[in-house]
Amino acid sequence: MQKTKSALLTKEDFIHRTDLPDWLIREYETFHNTVTEKTFPCYFGRSGELKGELRYAYISQQDWSDLPHAVADFLTLFEDPKHKRHGLFVFVEPFADEGSLDQYRKQFWDILQYLHDMDNTEWPEQAPRDPDHYLWDFNFKGEPIFIFGNAPAYKQRKTRHLGNAMVLGFQPRRIFEGLTGTEKGGIMSREKVRERVEVWDELPTHPDISHFGDPTHNEWKQFFIGDDVEPVQGKCPFSHKETK
Repeated sequence: MQKTKSALLTKEDFIHRTDLPDWLIREYETFHNTVTEKTFPCYFGRSGELKGELRYAYISQQDWSDLPHAVADFLTLFEDPKHKRHGLFVFVEPFADEGSLDQYRKQFWDILQYLHDMDNTEWPEQAPRDPDHYLWDFNFKGEPIFIFGNAPAYKQRKTRHLGNAMVLGFQPRRIFEGLTGTEKGGIMSREKVRERVEVWDELPTHPDISHFGDPTHNEWKQFFIGDDVEPVQGKCPFSHKETK
């Protein structure tokens, strides 16, 4: 029996695999060219892409069924200590016509809701279910993950514009060990990146950007920020299965 190809992709797959859709090849090329620019604000993203350390997946507009497998495979890979700084980037097939930021934000949360609904692992007992709790985080397979949305509708915040496709970045919280908000190394690294982001975007740091564990902060708002300097308003679209 022929082995099914993994939904998790490597940099080399974009060169050697012949079964990937044309739109994905184009969008990956744009992604690669953007994040490897010398002045790209995120050191870890640029370094990871240049070294081939990042992993990728994609979903079409009609079929998201590979996503849970890709994220699960990524988390399995992440258990290997040498992969601790890896990130996963998921490309979403572009709309026929470019959407508004609100349309991409809605689809972003629909995708996370789908991923949660498909998760057969219990949410960690101590983890808040309510996104309005300041310690809420998205969990999949019991692993807390920071997820951030990038979309073509970002016009001012250029660091969140990675091509014609929406791109979801997945970073397990353990990536940030030693770099958390209250540790000296974390504070310095975060401030350096934010300074570089402000230069790229020509905007101040978005008011919803903080660090995990800040009691005045809602983490979910940082997942998909606005294209401006206004705080995200309204209720989080995510609903935990236990609260439905």
